[in-house]
Amino acid sequence: MALTVEVRGLTKRYHGADTNAVDGVDIETSDGEYLVLLGPSGCGKTTLLRTIAGLEEATDGEVLIGGNVVNGLPPRARQVAMVFQSYALYPHKSVLQNIVFPLKALKTPKEEREQKAKWAAELLGIEGLLDRKPRQLSGGERQRVALARALVREPSVFLLDEPLSNLDAKLRASARDELKQFQSRVGTTTIYVTHDQAEAMGLGDRIAVMYEGKLRQIGPPREVYEDPADTFVATFLGSPPMNLVPRGDHLVGFRPESLLPAEVVSGNGSNLNARLEIARIEYLSGDRHVYGTLHGLGEETRVIARLPATVTVPLEDGDGREFAVHERDLRFFDAETGKQTAPQPVRA
Repeated sequence: MALTVEVRGLTKRYHGADTNAVDGVDIETSDGEYLVLLGPSGCGKTTLLRTIAGLEEATDGEVLIGGNVVNGLPPRARQVAMVFQSYALYPHKSVLQNIVFPLKALKTPKEEREQKAKWAAELLGIEGLLDRKPRQLSGGERQRVALARALVREPSVFLLDEPLSNLDAKLRASARDELKQFQSRVGTTTIYVTHDQAEAMGLGDRIAVMYEGKLRQIGPPREVYEDPADTFVATFLGSPPMNLVPRGDHLVGFRPESLLPAEVVSGNGSNLNARLEIARIEYLSGDRHVYGTLHGLGEETRVIARLPATVTVPLEDGDGREFAVHERDLRFFDAETGKQTAPQPVRA
């Protein structure tokens, strides 16, 4: 059975630290939700996860699982299972022994332990590996063993702390797909920590973006990407990041894919044209990344335009060309606070 997870005003401050590792965070999941905590190293996401798990004690605030406050409960009593970055498999034990270990600690009868282990192994496609030792497994296989070990406990909540970070890029992509399919099958509420925005966008029903211990924005991936709450979210999420052009007491923001040669931007007079002095062009996965200086939308600013393969307008380093952005793709941020504001006039 999936349970909700809620944190209310959660704060964690380590002894002797000048700032809070987690600073007054409020988050509530729904049953069976896949929530991703996203942010750079040191932003507090792992500390938040460990506090939910009971591995860290909150300095202030509450952790609720299934509507019940669990601050005083040890990890084993919280109905959660946590998978770490290192997988933490016992090298001298077989895959089967690794998977049943938490059940053995709970004094589950042997026959039931092995039945659950085989069920979890089949679910994750590792039923043929039960007699092997961890050293005989690939990184992806070890990750699935760690998941199976967590799954046999039949937790109401999965807590995953960067479980794919030790895999190479190709394997990470396939493992990410496996994780998403696995969570859809079991329906367990899952909180997943990562600094990788591709993982966050691909896995999460919602993304919670953290920075300096604070929750900066939470919402569905597309919403957070297209409508960032502040300049940190705007520039952290997206590759290349959102362009920000100073204009008086505001910043005008737009995604690189929204900046296109003027002749290919559609619209009925609702486009904003500006001159781009092209410095260089990169060709990446069929796209062209055009780097240059933009004139006419605010202060002279270095920006990036990302042109898909369907845009065949010839461009060369050193060109000065008219580019355009549709007004609907503009976002406005207060220059002092960085927070998104209401749309501002940009036409002369």
